[in-house]
Amino acid sequence: MTDTSTTSLWEGLQSVIAGRQFVDLTHAFHPGQPHFAAFPDEQREALFDLDKGDGFTAHRYTIVGQWGTHVDPPSHFIRGGRTLDQIPVEEMILPLVVLDISDRVAGNPDATPTLQDIQDWEIRNGTVPPGSFVALRTGWSRRWPDPEAMANRDSDGVSHTPGWSREVLSFLVEQRAVAAVGHEQTDTDPGLATSRQDFSLETYVLDQGRWQIELMANLDGLPESGAAVVASWPKPLGGSGFPARVFAIC
Repeated sequence: MTDTSTTSLWEGLQSVIAGRQFVDLTHAFHPGQPHFAAFPDEQREALFDLDKGDGFTAHRYTIVGQWGTHVDPPSHFIRGGRTLDQIPVEEMILPLVVLDISDRVAGNPDATPTLQDIQDWEIRNGTVPPGSFVALRTGWSRRWPDPEAMANRDSDGVSHTPGWSREVLSFLVEQRAVAAVGHEQTDTDPGLATSRQDFSLETYVLDQGRWQIELMANLDGLPESGAAVVASWPKPLGGSGFPARVFAIC
């Protein structure tokens, strides 16, 4: 028997996405890529290999959960916070808001967004939709996969990278009820903060029950409003982070 409701849904969806642009916002991960300094590098082993005469190829990957473009659920920083398997699939397809500070970052790698940036965005586009995913466009992903360029450390070892600001995150979470945030750099907090082991902004986001995507790619060229983001990841029981596959439809 044909499920007419499912057929109608698929046909309707096809009409919506026909002619739309699909933009992959995910870096392909690999050993030697940029990553949080305290984490070990990826190890990859071919347990079976077609090129060596085996009947199939299968790799074993040894990675930390926070590897490459990845999702951080609340449990990454917050005891008792939601784990990956507790985030419902309904939260994986969201309206996409792109907050662009890339011009400012080009002149100052320590730049962070301001409430004026949000106000200007809303003047152009209307109120930030509740339940949206807000991506911070900094242009930083152009430095991938160079670890030194991504960290951008000075002679004293201090990292100069853009990040979020508390005033903007508080506004987005408490006044606009966004569901999640994302960014191109390795951390939520700017490099000046992480260099002194200050991860208070990431702690804040996750403590509010939100999740985030780090090390996003290809935010350049996306419309600042009107697109949708799809973020998906494996479902480890009690998982505290995992590489994600993220894309935009615009």
